[in-house]
Amino acid sequence: MNRLLEGDVGSGKTLVCFIAALEALKKDYQVALLCPTEVLAKQHFESANKFLNGNKVVLLTNTYSKVNDSDVEKTKLQGLIKEGMPGLYIGTHAILQEKVKFKKLALVIIDEQHRFGVGQRSHLVRAGKKIPHLLSMSATPIPRTLKLAISGDLDISEIKQKPANRKPYRDWE
Repeated sequence: MNRLLEGDVGSGKTLVCFIAALEALKKDYQVALLCPTEVLAKQHFESANKFLNGNKVVLLTNTYSKVNDSDVEKTKLQGLIKEGMPGLYIGTHAILQEKVKFKKLALVIIDEQHRFGVGQRSHLVRAGKKIPHLLSMSATPIPRTLKLAISGDLDISEIKQKPANRKPYRDWE
């Protein structure tokens, strides 16, 4: 899979990514969810712990290194990743460090993909022996992303349904 998932904020993109992650986790693979900010990574971590109950959910940022509800030393966590411990690894640029080497990475999810450079987006995808599936998410796709979709290098899925309880907006005239 090489797919962009578009949808408004609150439309359910994160739920879709958790469902995709669950499929990989069922087969004892690793999933990486790359977030542009620590706040967003922590938010996804807390949601994933509720939704993926019974699976390993890991938070790795410059400030945090946690497995489910327990703090874990970063070097120990890097060792678990290298050994191939199955889990959903949620993090910021800390996941892109040279010391983080995934053994069984099956799916890479990039939230707000437009906030990462080309090299950063491709780092995880090209890091292992096998090429993992890629799911990029965005509420605001950039022209480069649309060009990739048109040229056939990227499939697009769109969540067209608006978020529940959304307040109506008014155009400026």
